Amino acid sequence: MDRARRPRSVLAALTAALLAVPALTALSSPAGAADADVAINGGFESGLTGWTCTAGTTVDSPVHSGRSALQATPAGSDNAQCSQTVTVQPDAQYTLSGYVRGSYVYLGASGTGTTDVSAWTQSAPDWQKLSTAFRTGPATTKVTLYTHGWYGTGAYQADDITLVGPGGTGTGQPPAVPAGLRTTSVTSSSVGLSWSAVSGATSYVLYRDGTRAQTVTGTSATVSGLTASTAYSFQVAAANAAGESAKSAAVTATTSAGTGTGGGGPSDLPAHALVGYLHASFANGAGYTRLADVPDSWDVIDLAFGEPTSVTSGDIRFNRCPVTECPGVESDADFKAAIKAKQAAGKKVLISIGGQNGQVQLTTTAARDAFVSSVSKIIDTWGLDGLDVDFEGHSLSLNANDTDFKNPTTPVVVNLISALKTLKAKYGTKFVLTMAPETFFVQNGYQFYGTGKWGGQDPRCGAYLPVIHALRDDLTLLHVQDYNSGPIMGLDNQYHSMGGADFHIAMTDMLLTGFPVAGDPNNVFPPLRPDQVAIGMPAYTNAGNGYVSPAEVTKTLDCLTKKTGCGSYATHGTWPALRGLMTWSINWDRFANGEFQKTFDAYFG
Repeated sequence: MDRARRPRSVLAALTAALLAVPALTALSSPAGAADADVAINGGFESGLTGWTCTAGTTVDSPVHSGRSALQATPAGSDNAQCSQTVTVQPDAQYTLSGYVRGSYVYLGASGTGTTDVSAWTQSAPDWQKLSTAFRTGPATTKVTLYTHGWYGTGAYQADDITLVGPGGTGTGQPPAVPAGLRTTSVTSSSVGLSWSAVSGATSYVLYRDGTRAQTVTGTSATVSGLTASTAYSFQVAAANAAGESAKSAAVTATTSAGTGTGGGGPSDLPAHALVGYLHASFANGAGYTRLADVPDSWDVIDLAFGEPTSVTSGDIRFNRCPVTECPGVESDADFKAAIKAKQAAGKKVLISIGGQNGQVQLTTTAARDAFVSSVSKIIDTWGLDGLDVDFEGHSLSLNANDTDFKNPTTPVVVNLISALKTLKAKYGTKFVLTMAPETFFVQNGYQFYGTGKWGGQDPRCGAYLPVIHALRDDLTLLHVQDYNSGPIMGLDNQYHSMGGADFHIAMTDMLLTGFPVAGDPNNVFPPLRPDQVAIGMPAYTNAGNGYVSPAEVTKTLDCLTKKTGCGSYATHGTWPALRGLMTWSINWDRFANGEFQKTFDAYFG
């Protein structure tokens, strides 16, 4: 029933009942040293763990902080109450607080042993803090916290619910708040932190700018994936089986100026780079383009493709396009001279392995070693700067029991990681390593990951995540193919489809924000640095499904680097250091009169 049509007598009774709720009170003195947040999962980062709900779920948007919030919808005679019972100490003062959105939203505590309390709001179109306080009775050891809406008034949201009071190491109590948080190291992309141990804590949760960043068991950690020359605020909470303490006092740190490097790549990549694939081993409707004729706008040139002699051999060969297929193809000597000329001009020329038809499965250590040997031979023969990994098809698929991306067990994944680390170690810091997975292999891991938890889902879902994570310190660029893709769910829990800026914005935001793999808040894929990320787009309508116009390309860049013109998807940050764009392909862009290249040049100058 619409609230405006509720009978006057019901409204009068409701008003009278609300007037009987004790006025909001505050603690007469600041929380003591042993005070803690005894609410369990008050930020709903672990789903509904600890809560019992008649009609509730967790959502990623809107949230007050972190990645999740409660959303519940009253229906019929149900007011959509969510509650939890927590352990408290007798004859002690507690403050209950939380943030809510919606109409007629309540936050309260019952079973206090004295006077049960609640706070409420009639209308909160945006997040509003509710707070109330109570003292437990002389024999009270359990109190029930709850939130609920009102009949027929629509969905409400709640987040960051805390019950702060005496905690410590008593049975069923979260630990005390950690003290002594300080910085121990600061680089352009990371901050080291340490703090004092807390009795009864089994782990510690680090927060970056109010958002959960990582959980550790020791009293120190390094938060990585940060942007150069940027100020960050950090807090830490202690945790055990009963829940988290309140957050510590914040410390701030500003990362140092960056060197312009792309992860493990060279220091001479431009701040904003244009990456393109050159059809070097085949011809199609785009026609053949000589390497020497590639415009200077292209900073990274991926030679497509090196392909395996068989799917599982690991033996990769690079065969240049024959003159019968590519009229006008240059000689090997001219091709090598063009590579050197590009490098002298500051460009990077890589061999790209795989592609649509080049399926590679390193199922054995012998295949791994053959891969390293044969790829090294290609790099050395042609004098290349590095390697682009463009595994598609079923090159990477996860075994059913491979559910932890940080500790993969699937042989084709483990062997690829080992091979790439070997190549990086062989060629050193100047080695350029890039990857071009499809969204299916990366962002789709947010919803599905392998088959272990989602029996029946495609085992390729998120299969690149272990590789990216293991190589993140060596990775120069990740340019996911935001094309030839089905709809993919973003961090707003909405499906996004190709053809407009929103798809690119949502997919890139996931890489730069990080996301829980397979929806598991305890298994978070950390964000990449913006200088490691380029956005993959088709250069022309014939180049792949998902082409967007120059105006949509500009809209994408405006949103991600300036947070303007973002459309329906709200990003989780602003990344002016975003590395740039990748396209399939240089040949197709030339066919389209350089439209993609000109858009990039116009935007980044």
